[in-house]
Amino acid sequence: MRPTNTSVFGAVRLGHLVIETNRFTDWRRFGTDAIGMHHDDLDTGLTRFRLDDQECRFLLRRGPAEDVVATGWHVDDHSAFERIEARVRAQGVPCAEGTAEEAAQRGVERLLRFPGPKGITQEIYTTPVLSPEPLRMLASRWVTGDAGMGHVAITSTRPALTRAYFGTVFDARLTDCIDETISGVKLKIRFLRVNERHHSIAVAAVRGLPIDPVRTRVQHLNIQAATLDDLARSYDRVHELGFDMALSIGQHTNDKELSYYARTPSGFEWEVGWNPLVIDETTWEPSTHQGISVWGHTPVGQTIVDKLGQFRLAARSLAHPEKTVRALSGAGAPDD
Repeated sequence: MRPTNTSVFGAVRLGHLVIETNRFTDWRRFGTDAIGMHHDDLDTGLTRFRLDDQECRFLLRRGPAEDVVATGWHVDDHSAFERIEARVRAQGVPCAEGTAEEAAQRGVERLLRFPGPKGITQEIYTTPVLSPEPLRMLASRWVTGDAGMGHVAITSTRPALTRAYFGTVFDARLTDCIDETISGVKLKIRFLRVNERHHSIAVAAVRGLPIDPVRTRVQHLNIQAATLDDLARSYDRVHELGFDMALSIGQHTNDKELSYYARTPSGFEWEVGWNPLVIDETTWEPSTHQGISVWGHTPVGQTIVDKLGQFRLAARSLAHPEKTVRALSGAGAPDD
């Protein structure tokens, strides 16, 4: 087995997501007509969205979860792939090679799957399959490339374990933190990077309280628009087609990204962003920002009933311990 101690930082990027849903009609309208992506229907139970020449960026499969169920990471080469595999197997965590059918659905080669935090399966692959079919989408293009296609944000009652997991598996680095108070609830958000993108993973926790106010495993996911015009036009389409807007357009304090948040048919949020800063590894130092936004990002249409619903979900989470992968998270890691 290959050595596990050589860093894979910079050789990994967010490549695809798998979403389980029974709301295919709504998702096609949301992804294609509102957000502006290309879509392909494989059969009655499988749909794919494209952002670029890769065959698949989002795989929607039929099922009851209404959530992201797997995160796919594009690994530069076989050597880095084998280092990650060796790390996971060395801790006794089960790995499963993806079947030819699973790899084909995702448009990838050499697929490996293993458990991740909050029950989200982590997938790694080496080579994406490129489609010769021209893109049919309302956006001019999306920013993907060597830094990946965006990021995923999760809420966690065990943030230190979650951070340690991504540090162990992908050599993720802490970019910065945000302290925010929303409706009297204090949040601390940690932003992790695996390459020059400001963050590929964000981990939010309620400070001092072991509760999770979000029903879904993923709180939101992000994709990056190529132009400000693309961002504005998709924002208008979300409104015009009647999809819920979670947060209006605003600018974040830490990565300076201009963005808005729409609510997907499955309930988690979808952030469309533009022009985030790029990390310079020679000069970057982590810091803590007060508040999520410089301006904007105001809640849209949230009622007292919605807030009460969130508190009920948070209370319910106390009875259901969060899934962690202790072997890859450092069994002694304190929660911070």
